[in-house]
Amino acid sequence: MNDAPPVPDPHVIVLFGATGDLAQRKIWPGLRRLASAGLLPPDWRVIGSGRHEPDGELVGEDWGELRERVSFVASSAEDGSALAAAVRSARAQLGDQARTLLYLSVPPSAMRPMVDMLARAGLLEDRTRIVMEKPFGSDLASARDLNAALHEHLHEDAIFRIDHFLGKEAAQDILALRFANGLFSPIWNREHVAAVQIDVPEELGIEGRGEFYEQTGAFRDMVVTHLSQILGLVAMEAPSALDARSVRDAKARVFDDLQPFERADAVFGQFEGYRDEDDVDPESRTETFAALRANVDNERWRGVPFLLRTGKAMAEGRRMVTLTLRDRGADLFPRDADGDRPDEIVVEMTDDPTLAIDVRVKRPGPTCELTHAPLTLDVERALDEHGLEAYERLIHDVLLGDQLLFTRADEVERLWECAAPLLASPPELERYEPGSWGPAAADALATAAGGWRLPNRS
Repeated sequence: MNDAPPVPDPHVIVLFGATGDLAQRKIWPGLRRLASAGLLPPDWRVIGSGRHEPDGELVGEDWGELRERVSFVASSAEDGSALAAAVRSARAQLGDQARTLLYLSVPPSAMRPMVDMLARAGLLEDRTRIVMEKPFGSDLASARDLNAALHEHLHEDAIFRIDHFLGKEAAQDILALRFANGLFSPIWNREHVAAVQIDVPEELGIEGRGEFYEQTGAFRDMVVTHLSQILGLVAMEAPSALDARSVRDAKARVFDDLQPFERADAVFGQFEGYRDEDDVDPESRTETFAALRANVDNERWRGVPFLLRTGKAMAEGRRMVTLTLRDRGADLFPRDADGDRPDEIVVEMTDDPTLAIDVRVKRPGPTCELTHAPLTLDVERALDEHGLEAYERLIHDVLLGDQLLFTRADEVERLWECAAPLLASPPELERYEPGSWGPAAADALATAAGGWRLPNRS
């Protein structure tokens, strides 16, 4: 029998940006699921907050216990006094063991002013944890400034920089695949791997989030955060233990070996029609597409390109990690065009993760011609078990104080340091049509992998 999950302390959860897009799509539904699964503390309250009272109810009438425990208190970066009073009242009701969880689902530009307000209001105190949405800062200087402001009041173990890609079951499956299977561990290096792709095209556009996107762009929003964190999991050495310190130390060592991103290794694009979106500058230079060839200069990975790509309004929405293996096959068999491709290990980072090993097989029939076919594993279907959605898992981890799947200050600052050359001198912005695969110039980055896996082979 499985051990029962640990039980969090009583909590007052304060959600800033309670009426925003992320809260409505992920955080409120995540709390509802945790409540129905019995994974919230034995006693808890949720206080939504923002500048203005919501137009309607924060949660639906059918949300049961969650609806009964939710309230709203207005606050701003200038004044958090009423909110602070509400938090202290709720904490008193929950008893001496209660904790406060402050979740900042706010734009990057609002992070530092909100931290200053929380400090003035006395909410950054013992038994308080804070969740910071990505991107954490907008460059190295702002990330350092935000870290310094937080560290004036909170220890690092109370700061949870959230990157929801790390909460995905598939991201954790990468660790299991690498370090728990003798089939894969011996080949996870430059002797056997020709290239690594971390490819996250998005079919959707900016969906009314023009103001946010103008502040961030694809590079800051996705590459310096999600895609680089997955690179860390793929490339790191085996941690000494499966705990927060060991895993984050291993990732930090990879980022130390990650070379600064060069202009010649990047392609930025913007889809046609982006400048017509609400809250977007008519002459905007914000990139909605970013592709990057990154390099990890250590004994395991030296010379292996890590190919990172993401973009809005692209032909298809996928989340894929692909390891292209070096061609070691004996030249004994005739091959069709498909059979001439190298073998690949492919992890689909969906909510229902799948693993495919794309290998050469003999084509059925009277010849010995080779073609390619995938060996595919649907993890949840194979085990008949369903995991938590990424935000559900990460919120639960914050309640327990487990930082395994969160980013640390030194990781974040090092990634901004690697990004600095591109932020200072970005490549020329190239236009692309919505529904395409982005600028054609990005194809040249993936030559070592035989081209991007999407759309050539899926």
